[in-house]
Amino acid sequence: METQQLVTVVTGGSRGIGAAICRRLAAEGHDIALGYHSDAEAAESVAESVRQAGRRCVTVRADTAEETDVDGLFDRAAELGPVTGLVNNAGTGGPVGPLADADPAGIRRALDVNVLGYLLCARRAVREMAGSGGGAIVNISSAAATLGSPGQYVHYAAAKAAVDALTVGLSKEVAAQGIRVNCVAPGTIWTDFHQDPERPRKVASAIPMGRAGQPEEIAAAVSWLLSADASYATGAILRVAGGM
Repeated sequence: METQQLVTVVTGGSRGIGAAICRRLAAEGHDIALGYHSDAEAAESVAESVRQAGRRCVTVRADTAEETDVDGLFDRAAELGPVTGLVNNAGTGGPVGPLADADPAGIRRALDVNVLGYLLCARRAVREMAGSGGGAIVNISSAAATLGSPGQYVHYAAAKAAVDALTVGLSKEVAAQGIRVNCVAPGTIWTDFHQDPERPRKVASAIPMGRAGQPEEIAAAVSWLLSADASYATGAILRVAGGM
């Protein structure tokens, strides 16, 4: 029996965790629609590594907080075939420091990208998958959702708690349509997400495993949740945080 080609949309795929996810999924047989916000050169570099793995890849500049950009990303993805997967990964931390000192515009942007963007992408993905036999969505949350990140970015933690709620609620809403919705909640990971590039090293002593994680360790969890091996998993929040 012929199996359906896997076509997965990955937002924020040009660097860090998103880039590692694209490379891992390509190795697992996925064609990739890579959404990126600003760095076209980095996006194309990741796309080339996907192609070297023998898979197809399109890169699309998109602000996931804008409905028209989300539609453009999924329209390009459809050129590869019916969309079978979405990894909601694009995110921003916003201002760092106590909430009382935070810039409202920065808070608003963080909420737009980390919550509205996820909702818009999931909304379009469900529409695509419901008409083509189902699929799987993986949202990238954060251990911050339950830790709260006091003194750092409680607005970001609040946004990621919303992602957890989105995962649980949407998983129940679309289960009968053959769509699974799960979540990976990373801890501190070695990427350029941090304003202080040495933050992963500085916080390592507070992590039970004694180290920050690597993007590839998050990509492995995402790959599993998108795979047939996770066929009975939906509504799960998989914490990959070194014990935090």
